[in-house]
Amino acid sequence: MILVLVEVTPAGEAVETSCEALTFARDLSAAGGGVAIDAVVVGRPDDALVGELASYGVRRVHALTGSAYDAYAGAAWAAGMLAVRERAGSVVLMAAGTSRGNEVLAHAAARTGVPMAANAVSFGGLSPFTVTRQVVGGAALEEMQLGQRPAVFTVAGHAVQATPADAPGAGELVVETPDVAEADLVARVVSTDEPAPDLSGALKSARVVVGAGRGAGSADGFGEILELVDLLDASLGVSRVVTSLGWRPHHEQVGQTGSRIAPDLYIPCGISGAIQHWAGCSSAKAILAINTDPDAPMVTKATHAVIGDLHEVIPAVNAEIRRRRG
Repeated sequence: MILVLVEVTPAGEAVETSCEALTFARDLSAAGGGVAIDAVVVGRPDDALVGELASYGVRRVHALTGSAYDAYAGAAWAAGMLAVRERAGSVVLMAAGTSRGNEVLAHAAARTGVPMAANAVSFGGLSPFTVTRQVVGGAALEEMQLGQRPAVFTVAGHAVQATPADAPGAGELVVETPDVAEADLVARVVSTDEPAPDLSGALKSARVVVGAGRGAGSADGFGEILELVDLLDASLGVSRVVTSLGWRPHHEQVGQTGSRIAPDLYIPCGISGAIQHWAGCSSAKAILAINTDPDAPMVTKATHAVIGDLHEVIPAVNAEIRRRRG
C-alpha cells in the first residue's frame, strides 16, 4: 500500500503539490499492479476534502487528530504517519517536496532506518525500486535505488500535472489519534503571523511567461518586453540580477530564491541561464530563448532559440503579432 502525506490549505483544500504527489502515486500504483493508495491528513477533514482526495484515487483518508497535532511539529507528524503505516502495512511513504513534506519524511526515514529520496521527478524499475530526483537545485538529475522497505521519497513540485483519477477511490475516513512522545513536540510551531500578500501568485500559475535578464540593459529597457507580455496575456519573470540591481521587484524573480514556474511556454530574453535560474524554470513545457550568445546555458537547454539582441528581436515579434491580429 502507498501512503501519501497530504498538506491542507487554511481553507481546507488539498494543496496543489499534494495533488501532484497523489497523481504520481497513482502512476506508481498502476505500475505495481494496482496497489491501494491511502492519504494522511492532519486534523479532521470535512466532506469536501475527503471527496477531493477520493477523486484522486484515495481509498482511505487517515485523519491525525488530538492536541499533539494542533500545531505543526515535523517529528510528531512523522510519528503519526508511521503509526498509520504500521497498522496499514504501507510499503511506500510519500509526500510533496515542500519544506514540510521533506522534513516529515526525513524524520520517518530516520526512524525506520531507510534512506530518503527528496524531490523525485519519475520512477524506473520496481525491483529494485528506483527513482530519478532533482539535485543541485534542479540543475542535475540523480538516479537513486530505494531497495529497502518502506520506500520513502518526496515528489518535486510540477514533476507531474495534478490529474483526478478516471475512477475515484472509496474515500473512507478513518480518524486516528496516535500517541506522540513529548520529545516529538520540542520543535513545533508556537505562533503564526499573517504573511505578507503573495504577489507572485499570477507568475507561478501563468501558462505563458516572458523572462528578462541583464540583457534588458536597465530599468528603462523593459518597454518592448512588457509590450510582449501584454500581447501574449503572459506574466513577467526576471532573473536574480534584475532584482538585485533594483530594476524590477523581487516577486517577479524566477529561480532557486524566487518563484518556480511551470508554464506551457517560457520566453527568456537576455537571460544566460545560471543554475539558480534554471532551478526555477526547468519545468516549463517549452522554452524559446532570445540571446546574443549561442553558447549560453539557457540557449543550449531551450526547445528553440533566436540568436540576437532582444531589443531588436522583440520589437519585430511584437510588430508581427500586431500585424497578424489586424
